[in-house]
Amino acid sequence: MTYPNLLDRFLTYVKVNTRSDEHSTTTPSTQSQVDFATNVLIPEMKRVGLQNVYYLPNGFAIGTLPANDPSLTRKIGFISHMDTADFNSEGINPQVIENYDGGVIELGNSGFKLDPADFKSLEKYPGQTLITTDGTTLLGADDKSGIAEIMTAIEYLTAHPEIKHCEIRVGFGPDEEIGVGANKFDAEDFDVDFAYTVDGGPLGELQYETFSAAGAELTFHGRNVHPGTAKDQMVNALQLAIDFHNQLPAEERPELTDGYQGFNHLQTMTGTVEEAKSSYIIRDFETESFENRKAVFQKIADEMNKTYGQTRVDLVLKDQYYNMRQVIEKDMTPVELAKGIMEELDITPVIEPIRGGTDGSKISFMGIPTPNLFAGGENMHGRYEFVSLQTMEKAVDVILGIVSKP
Repeated sequence: MTYPNLLDRFLTYVKVNTRSDEHSTTTPSTQSQVDFATNVLIPEMKRVGLQNVYYLPNGFAIGTLPANDPSLTRKIGFISHMDTADFNSEGINPQVIENYDGGVIELGNSGFKLDPADFKSLEKYPGQTLITTDGTTLLGADDKSGIAEIMTAIEYLTAHPEIKHCEIRVGFGPDEEIGVGANKFDAEDFDVDFAYTVDGGPLGELQYETFSAAGAELTFHGRNVHPGTAKDQMVNALQLAIDFHNQLPAEERPELTDGYQGFNHLQTMTGTVEEAKSSYIIRDFETESFENRKAVFQKIADEMNKTYGQTRVDLVLKDQYYNMRQVIEKDMTPVELAKGIMEELDITPVIEPIRGGTDGSKISFMGIPTPNLFAGGENMHGRYEFVSLQTMEKAVDVILGIVSKP
């Protein structure tokens, strides 16, 4: 089905810079997200027909569409995030490519291009309308495509009261890209039987498994003396950081893993001879192997400290989120419902684990099972990001099907 306001709504959203800031101590992490929620989203939520619309201190804009059929007793939530990732988000100038011909797409005058030789996913889209960047920014389809799709679904339902639907709760939240957006989510206030994050990628994605995640922060304490007289005296903190890293399994890096394989990812390494710091993220799907990964970090640190006879390595391990499969597999109703709707719409469900996180991971453990639906974005988090309008329309179709199913 086509939806006349979907494209313009999406273009309006992505032109607003809502990049989050991992170094911020506020919630939301940036004022731009507050402004987007209060000045753009909340007025539009009311315009499309949502009731009891409000903005919470946790950064979530919330609204409700009451059921119009008493026999449809479910309460279903739809959630998307407002923030965009750590890439230039200022001056976003989307390109709309109608009836894509399958060839190379020049990204404005930037010198960058989307070439099917480099991006095989383009082969799925000839004849469709693609929205791309101009090569200087990201696009923000992650996750403003999800917001636009949810808004459009609500607008369609209020314009077509003959379509019977259950109670729908909508939540647009902050800071998903920096991993803290759902930390303060109020599950009791949201009050639904289950929910969906509309935050996935290409057509058909339906996900209820994520990594379990932890962060490892290491501080290496050295002893700096003149290198000319360093023998048996200097302890180089940077070398300690390298020695630690070299004891991790070399084959368990992100660039060498896929599918259900976990990894240890070195994100930063900085410092001097006197002191160095390393930051890692640790990811795995299974609880036992997740715990084993953390244990390896601790063992290496302990053995290095033992070798030096004092604390040269300080390790802080912190769990971030867990595989939401542990919750959702107890009752697969939301997954089976979405899968059935996709099949009715001739969309092939693509049920694969998310090699990352989603707000649904944390929300599921708060008591609301929350799998993830496709929103359409490809090549997210950078200048090569694009989305198909037709995929976005099908996401709206899926939302409508879910809420109207007995």
